[in-house]
Amino acid sequence: MSLTGMIAGLALAAAQQSSPPLDPNLLMPTPDPAVWWSPETSRPSSDVDPLYGRRLGRREEPIPIANGVEPLLYRLWGLQPLQNQLVRRGEMILEVWARPSRGVRQAVIRVTTRRDGRAFVQARAGLGCCTPEIDRRVDINAELPSEQIAALKALSGDAMWGQPRDVTVDYGDGSVSPVCLDGVAWDITLLIAGQARHLRRACDDAEVGSIARAQGLALDAAVGRDARFDAVFPRGADVSRQQTAYDQLIASGGQLKPAANARPQPPAVPPPPEDEPEDEAPAAIPLTPQPVTPPSGR
Repeated sequence: MSLTGMIAGLALAAAQQSSPPLDPNLLMPTPDPAVWWSPETSRPSSDVDPLYGRRLGRREEPIPIANGVEPLLYRLWGLQPLQNQLVRRGEMILEVWARPSRGVRQAVIRVTTRRDGRAFVQARAGLGCCTPEIDRRVDINAELPSEQIAALKALSGDAMWGQPRDVTVDYGDGSVSPVCLDGVAWDITLLIAGQARHLRRACDDAEVGSIARAQGLALDAAVGRDARFDAVFPRGADVSRQQTAYDQLIASGGQLKPAANARPQPPAVPPPPEDEPEDEAPAAIPLTPQPVTPPSGR
C-alpha cells in the first residue's frame, strides 16, 4: 500500500469514529424533580458565609435592622441578608455601602469578626441598573489577616456611633452643606450582639470625615484583592482628605447637626445570656448622642 493510500485510510477511519454533530433541536434530559428540590445543600466556606447555619435561640430576638437595604437586594448582591445574621457576644459585623449620586456603579463591603478570633470580608461591586440582576458583579470573599482584627473589634466603642443618623454640616456661620448632587453617599452599619447602628453620610468631605475611621478599615479589608473592585475606589483605603476636612470643621467652630429628617436608630434587644465572660465582648455602642467635637488639645 502506498503512503498516500495509508494516510487516506486513517483519515476515513478517524472520520467514521468521530461523534456525530449534536442536533440543535434535541432537548436535554430534564433533571429528576425530586433531586432538583432536595433540601440538601453543600455547606459554604467561612470565606463566603462566616455565620452560616445559625438559628435564633429560645430566648433570642432578631436585631432590628433599618439601613434601607431589603433582604432580596442583599441576595441579588450574593450576600446573606443582614437581617438574618446572628451575632453573639464578642462578634460584630461592619457593613459599608458606597453609592455615587451620578452613575450606577455601586459597591458594598461587609466585614465579620467571630469570637473564635477569625475575621472575614465579603465585598461586591457592580452596576445597579438596567438589568434585573446586578450586572458585571465582582465578588470578593476572603479571610483577613490577624493584624487587622484588633482595630475592627475596637470600632464598636467609637463615639461616631453616637452621632445623629442623618446630618447636615454647620460651618460655624450658620451655613449648612448643600444637597449632594455630585459625589458618593455612604451608608455604614455596625451590628453587635443585641443592637445595630446605621449612619448615612453624603458628599461633603467634612460630613464623610466623621465616619472616616470605619470607612477606612472597611476599605483596607477589601482593596488590593481584585483590580476590577479597586477601580471603583481610585484612592484605595486613603480617607485622609475626608478626615482632615472633618478635623478642620471642628477646629473652626463648625459642627454636625441632626438633619431635619433625621431618623431614630433602631431599638436594641437584650442579647441572650451566655457563658463567655463579658470582657471578651466588644465595647457597647454608645446609646446616647456623643459630642462631635474632638478632645481638648487636638
